[in-house]
Amino acid sequence: MAIRYNLWIDPDNKAQHSAVEADLERFFVERFADYPHIRLSGADPYDYDAPFNRLYEALIARGAEYCERTWRYVATPEQLNRCFFRAVGQSNKFVRDDR
Repeated sequence: MAIRYNLWIDPDNKAQHSAVEADLERFFVERFADYPHIRLSGADPYDYDAPFNRLYEALIARGAEYCERTWRYVATPEQLNRCFFRAVGQSNKFVRDDR
């Protein structure tokens, strides 16, 4: 199995990694704007059918495709996850469900 992730192939190219991650965060924030307010999981964060968890799965896949198409860059799963949750922290679209 070949290594595909740009971060692993060229770890010293910090400028590229930072630029891609910043753009990926913007990408996620822009995608959140397409949705009404989104409730974050309350009682059961492992409910994989919860809207937030379905959104996460769909947007992570779209983010990976976006990086490859736009930047010719294969992001690691950790980069995608980190950028997604940074974008969640920046967005006003999320509502905490305290049930």
